[in-house]
Amino acid sequence: MKEEKVLLVDTNDTVLGTMPKLEAHQKGVLHRAFSVFILNSKNELMLQQRAWDKYHSPGLWTNTCCSHQRVGEDNVTAGKRRLREEMGLDTALKPLFSFIYKAPFDNGLTEHELDHVLLGYTDEAPELNPEEVADWKWMSLPDVQQQLIDAPDSYTVWFKIIFQRFYDHLQQHGL
Repeated sequence: MKEEKVLLVDTNDTVLGTMPKLEAHQKGVLHRAFSVFILNSKNELMLQQRAWDKYHSPGLWTNTCCSHQRVGEDNVTAGKRRLREEMGLDTALKPLFSFIYKAPFDNGLTEHELDHVLLGYTDEAPELNPEEVADWKWMSLPDVQQQLIDAPDSYTVWFKIIFQRFYDHLQQHGL
């Protein structure tokens, strides 16, 4: 399998080059990423549980999907590609906002990403790729917010950072 590379960026999201994904996470280098949030008609969020053999954050719950853009791929195209690959879903996505975060993991890796948050809607059940996703569920946004307080160790570090920004954005924009 071809080694996946990430797009190294500056704080203005200007591409500076590429680097193997694992190396970027080992060095904590700023790179471009995206996070997809899928809501249903009840305004519930589709969460995924990461596969148990992932090299970081295995078995933890997180947003619907997230990954990294490829060279020449825009954010929405990348989000739609990965949503199909991980969750077997094909739905329209729209950009909401982007921000930079840095979060170290217990295993020595560091996420340092300029993350583009994307939103989509569907009531379909996903068809999970078992190499990527162990399980999924719908949860109301207030329940997710409470779970992040009650059981924070069940969620990925980036989801804990991104969710409140996502929730606040929806409330501020009446989405």
